[in-house]
Amino acid sequence: MSALKPTLVIIHGGWHVPESYEKLIVALEAGGYEVHCPRLPSTNQSRPPNADLYTDSELVRSYVSSLVRAGRTVVAIMHSYGGQVGSNALVGLGLENRVAQGLPGGVSHLVYLAAFAVPEGISMRDKVKEFNHMGLVPLAFNFAEDGTCLNNDPKTLLIGPSTVDEEEVERYLSTLVRWNGNGLHLPIKHAAWREIPVAYIHATADMTMPLDYQKSFVEGMEKNGRPVQTFELATGHCPNLTATEGVVEAVNSFVKG
Repeated sequence: MSALKPTLVIIHGGWHVPESYEKLIVALEAGGYEVHCPRLPSTNQSRPPNADLYTDSELVRSYVSSLVRAGRTVVAIMHSYGGQVGSNALVGLGLENRVAQGLPGGVSHLVYLAAFAVPEGISMRDKVKEFNHMGLVPLAFNFAEDGTCLNNDPKTLLIGPSTVDEEEVERYLSTLVRWNGNGLHLPIKHAAWREIPVAYIHATADMTMPLDYQKSFVEGMEKNGRPVQTFELATGHCPNLTATEGVVEAVNSFVKG
C-alpha cells in the first residue's frame, strides 16, 4: 500500500453489516487503500435492542480515534444511516484541527454516500417529516414492537434497477439483518462536517433516500459555510453494490483533489 494513501473507514448503513460492503472493499483495496468497516452495535440482533445511534457513535469514535492516534490519515465513507453515525462520532478528530494542536493523524475527508448529513439536533425522522413522507415509513419498513425493523422490499427499495448479476444481488440481500430502527428518532449531537472537508455522492435513482433529500443535505451544509464536492451516480440506494467503480472513482477524485 502506498504510504501516501489515507486509511478508509466505511461506516455502514442500517440493516447492513461489513460483509455487505465486500465488493466495495475489494475494489478499494485493489486501488491501494487499507479499508476498515467496523460492525455497528445496532445491528447486533439483540431483542430487545441494546444499542442505538449513540452506541454506534461511541464505537466508531473509539475505532477511528485508535487509527488517528497511531498517526493515520483517515477518510470516512458513510452510507445511508452511517451518515448520522459519522457526523455524530467524528467531531474533533479532523486532520486540520489535530495538526494545529500538534497531534498526529486525523480525519481528512468525509464522504457521504447517499447518506444523511444534517445539523445538530436533527434526526432522520425529522427529515422524513420535512418532506411529508411519514406515511410511507410503515410501507417501507417493518417495525416490531421492540423497535427493531426490517426493510419490507430491499430488492426494490435498496438496490433498485441494476445491471448486477441476480446471484450477486441475492448474495447481497442475504447479508442484511434486523436493525434497531429507533435510530430513526434520535437526533445527532454533533456535526463533524462543520470542520472536515466533505464530498457527497448522489444516487440519482434512490428509492430509500430520494434525490430531493440528498440535494437538501448538500444545500444545508453549504448554507452553513461548508463547501461540498458532489458526484452523481445513476443508481439506487446501494452504490457500493450497483456502482462500485463509480464510488471508487469519486473517492479517488476527492482524496486527490
